[in-house]
This record gives sequence, C-alpha cells and structure tokens, in this order.
Amino acid sequence: MSRSRLLSCSWCGREIVDSESGRRRRYCRQSCRQRAYEHRTSLKGTGIPEDAVVLTAQEAADLADRWFAARCAAEDVATAVAEGADQAELAQLSATLVQLTKEAERLR
Repeated sequence: MSRSRLLSCSWCGREIVDSESGRRRRYCRQSCRQRAYEHRTSLKGTGIPEDAVVLTAQEAADLADRWFAARCAAEDVATAVAEGADQAELAQLSATLVQLTKEAERLR
C-alpha cells in the first residue's frame, strides 16, 4: 500500500502530491524546474547563495498582499469567535482562512 505525502514546489510553492516510492519530487511542473535552473545559473559568480530566493519587486508586493489578506481573514475568525458566531459562519470563515494561507505560502 503506497501512501502519498503533500509537498510544496521548490520554485512556486504550489502543492504537489508525491508517492512514497521513488525520488521525491521538487517541482510541480517542468516549467518550474526550468525556471529554478535558470535562476541558479543566473546567480553563478555573484556571491548570492544558490538556494537564495530572489523576488522581483512585484513578486514581493504580491506576497505581502497575500499575507495581508490571510491576516485579515484570521482577524475575521477571531472577531466571529469573540462575538459568538454560529458553527456555519465559523466553518466558512475558517475555510477562507485556510485557502488564503495556502495562497500566501507561494513565493511567486
């Protein structure tokens, strides 16, 4: 019986499912593998570590926006709990929070 494990793409951060057998996958798609290779080769001779994550200004702003949205959703959950919201409302707010935090995990 093979069990699968949930991993994140080393380039974009999207979830990938990997099986217990074989080599562990690092990328969700060939295009992510290619972008990671291009990134590593562009850093050669710069003194920047190969495993460094370099984001454009737009990518950094997008990441900050995703984390801000996740924080706002967490505050909505806290407010709903403090105000005694019902189970259905809390379930919906929690689902939104989980989705936003998954999106926020992506670096690009």
